[in-house]
Amino acid sequence: MLSLSKNELNKNYIEQGKNMMRGPRNRTITLLEKERDDYRHKLLKVDRPVSLEQILNRVINQDIFEAIDFLPSKFVDLLFIDPPYNLAKTFNAHSFKQMSVEQYMRWMDSWLEKIIRLLKPTASVYICGDWRSSSAIHLLCEKYFIVRNRITFEREKGRGADRNWKNNSEDIWFCTVSNEFTFNPEAVKLKRRVLAPYRENGKPKDWADEKDGKYRLTYPSNIWTDITIPFWSMPENTPHPTQKPEKLLAKIILASSSEGDIVFDPFAGVGTAGVVAKKLRRNFVIVEIDEEYCLYAIKRLLMAEKDVTIQGYSDGVFWERNTLKDIKNKTQKITEYKLPLFSNLEWDNKEDNI
Repeated sequence: MLSLSKNELNKNYIEQGKNMMRGPRNRTITLLEKERDDYRHKLLKVDRPVSLEQILNRVINQDIFEAIDFLPSKFVDLLFIDPPYNLAKTFNAHSFKQMSVEQYMRWMDSWLEKIIRLLKPTASVYICGDWRSSSAIHLLCEKYFIVRNRITFEREKGRGADRNWKNNSEDIWFCTVSNEFTFNPEAVKLKRRVLAPYRENGKPKDWADEKDGKYRLTYPSNIWTDITIPFWSMPENTPHPTQKPEKLLAKIILASSSEGDIVFDPFAGVGTAGVVAKKLRRNFVIVEIDEEYCLYAIKRLLMAEKDVTIQGYSDGVFWERNTLKDIKNKTQKITEYKLPLFSNLEWDNKEDNI
């Protein structure tokens, strides 16, 4: 990762400022200067070995290469990694340059081999990539883990191309450390409208005739077509250019962890893995190099104290894309869940260091 110059960084902030000129239906999360000042004190940096209690449910604002050696061993139940893909991309104050597949693989290996120490023997691992980086991810997963599957999800966004196929899919490699691992298929069923309802002896076969329509619950597959990439009208949206949807993380966390387990994300961005872990009664530890994104993560975590809804997930099932009206027709009582966020350390007027 490369740091941008001061002029380039100022330009980024100016562009973000322009984006704040928005219509009344734009629900993108923003940060006030006062919030930045307040949230900055909640960020954590580590410069010596730490206990799990010191980092649990915290946002570590640091390069993973600086923090990794100080983190405790064997504390992670679920590892979610969404690294920079192998393409040229700017992430606020930092940028990533495209490289050869071999170079990208060496870069990934330089931090992945160190993360192994953090995993429990029963841990599950999910690593995201696109078509350029997927082959390198697969080979590294074969080196360190038991590869279970490759999930491909459709991105609803994406520009057309004159001389190539439109790129609107991404991969997530699912692995485990051992043959003993958590997988909860009943927790991640997808609810679909039945277009051709079949009856047997006059009764619905494998579907239910509900008040507002005919639906079928289906088991999860490795092709996900129900994912919506965050955009301006979604309340989870932020200025992050490659933000993963809460719904996507909810599928992974519900399938491969239990309540109270610990989710670890070393490239946290704006904190989606931590936010969804909190909403689903899991613990988390997240690391992100960019301070601005960490501040968005703090704000989203505080928002999750009062709102535990996840768009596209309701009544214990996932819904197809563009069915928000159907979900709203269902009555659901959302209760607040108080994870002990930021409560394990006292705040002072300085950035928190351990």
